[in-house]
Amino acid sequence: MYSNILVAFDGSDFSKAALFEAIRWVKNHGGHIIMVHAVYFDEEEFIISPEQREQRLMLGKQVCYQMTQEVSEKYNIQAELIICEGDAPDVILQVAEDKKADLIIMGTYGKKGLKKLILGSTTYKVIVESPVDVMAVKKTSTSDELSYRSILVAFDESEYSKKALQRACELAKIENATISVIYVIPKYQEMVEFFSTESIKHALMDEAKKILSEAEQIASKFNVPVKKIVHEGSISEKIVQIANLMLCDLIIMGTYGWKGVDKAIMGSNVERVIINSSVPVIIVK
Repeated sequence: MYSNILVAFDGSDFSKAALFEAIRWVKNHGGHIIMVHAVYFDEEEFIISPEQREQRLMLGKQVCYQMTQEVSEKYNIQAELIICEGDAPDVILQVAEDKKADLIIMGTYGKKGLKKLILGSTTYKVIVESPVDVMAVKKTSTSDELSYRSILVAFDESEYSKKALQRACELAKIENATISVIYVIPKYQEMVEFFSTESIKHALMDEAKKILSEAEQIASKFNVPVKKIVHEGSISEKIVQIANLMLCDLIIMGTYGWKGVDKAIMGSNVERVIINSSVPVIIVK
């Protein structure tokens, strides 16, 4: 499924969590890990202090070499290391293209307060512009063994959510995992001014059941059963809430082909799920 995994590594605990997720995958399914470390140089800054250029590059190399050594000794995995000068998201995307990566794994920073509204700019840009799937990881797994036993898929009948479900089915088959498919009915009365009558509620529920029936049909082509879940409320909040309640260890979502202006505002539900989820989130391309 994934055989060429690029990990964005900067020495932070979040990037170590991303690397560990890649290690778990390779240990269980094989594959190749490419660690990418980007060193950004502000030309104006280094005109004033040119010695910092070499110091920063040397520090990056030391951190990365130590980690590749640890990965080799502890897990018997030979990770390829690439260190490049440049802006991190540009470097990550270019290396992913050059090396034909089929998955990018990145750590997220779980920001709080007002910063919660803004995902880390590097993660943000990579998710929006990557042509391949991106996994966002917030914390290091407590187990060496890869164990995606319970997968939650956000499904809304769009082509993007269909691709996400198909990827989940592929993963479920090799991981022997269960899949729950969630459709969240938006609270229209909070979005527009209208009174939600019982007949409207019934119509929305009927539509939700129809949507999830299509999800069931898609999964049946993979011989994978799915549990269907309908909730009403905030889409991102419900996805995270249900993932926690059901002890899911992975969330899979589709993208929405962000272009033009939309690139500046990543799908808010995807962004909020990534920020608030305690388990890895795969954004399927």
